[in-house]
Amino acid sequence: MHFDTLKFAEEEVAALKKENRFLKPRVLESAQEPVSVIDGKKVVNLTSNNYLAMANNPKVKKAAIEAIEKYGVGSAAVRTIIGTMSLHEELEKKFAAFKHADASILFQSGFTSNVAVCQSLMSSENDLLISDELNHASIIDGARLAKAPRKIYRHKDMKHLAEILETPEAKKARRKMVVTDGVFSMDGDIAQLDEVVAVAHKYGAFVMVDDAHASGVIGKEGRGTVSHFGLDGKVEIQIGTLSKAFAAVGGYAATTRELRDYLGSVARPYLFSSSQPPSVAASCLAVLDILLTDPRHLKNLWDNTAFLKEELRKAGFDTGASVTPITPIMTPKAAEFSGRLFEEGVFALALGFPTVPRGKERLRTIVTAGHTIKDLEFSIEKFKKAGKELGII
Repeated sequence: MHFDTLKFAEEEVAALKKENRFLKPRVLESAQEPVSVIDGKKVVNLTSNNYLAMANNPKVKKAAIEAIEKYGVGSAAVRTIIGTMSLHEELEKKFAAFKHADASILFQSGFTSNVAVCQSLMSSENDLLISDELNHASIIDGARLAKAPRKIYRHKDMKHLAEILETPEAKKARRKMVVTDGVFSMDGDIAQLDEVVAVAHKYGAFVMVDDAHASGVIGKEGRGTVSHFGLDGKVEIQIGTLSKAFAAVGGYAATTRELRDYLGSVARPYLFSSSQPPSVAASCLAVLDILLTDPRHLKNLWDNTAFLKEELRKAGFDTGASVTPITPIMTPKAAEFSGRLFEEGVFALALGFPTVPRGKERLRTIVTAGHTIKDLEFSIEKFKKAGKELGII
């Protein structure tokens, strides 16, 4: 099929390839497991966000199957028409309790959760959205869709955040919202959320934290950065995703009852997209139950994290500022390194511009609760072999 009117697409793809920005994802041909079949090859999978190894958990699969048998495969409607199912309401109540919030609201993805909140709350040119410079793309896009002007503070720089809040623009703003990732997805470092909250509240701003990579991972029983810093009841909006530790798809905002009701009436992704399939809600309820009753999964995750980080550092790799299961390996040879590792039976994704700034290329490794020490020892051996071949260590 050919259209002269779409010839520009051919030119754009050629430009992407020339700039080494053309993406062709590898294909998963098995369940999302610590050892997976990817592009026909069995490899140790160090790229998945399946932190708690719940994507193929028997209890979680059973809950999803039973929900399909009872409720069908989908709601076939948006929440405000007839797409709100009893499972959705049950999950919202459970997430509110999990986050020690008054209420929560489900969205179709973590991405749309951030877009919905930013767009809905920063709805006037008299508002001000203030964002950490390394926040996720969904926050950036949400800020672009908001009517409010936005200011960017240097990564985790509380002095710069205070300087922005002291400006005349901030002082006269109708609403001020400070937004930060809880765990930053490229570097694996944690926001200084206690300091963010203190500075924001000093100047009358409210705080939104995106805990996509923190929920189910850090804090008591995996409750996230608010729990990690002992800030229950002090952070106005907590965003979570269902696609990482919860191994499904979707997102939510945990907040006050009034703000939840407001978002349910005005947030465009909520109003104009169908709700999650009942199987998703049921599987997330099962994961929540596992988190709250079986601490072995979180312990395994952090034991594996500590082991991999220590071995990578001992081998001489630069793992940046990471203190979470996201462990980057900083190298300008990231693409070559990833390719060699895959040949050796390890999948670790290379990240380059525009996902990360030029000069900050890296592999991003993520361990899960399901990896065995044997898996990790095998991986370390291959990291050393390929790293020496390429002159990285």
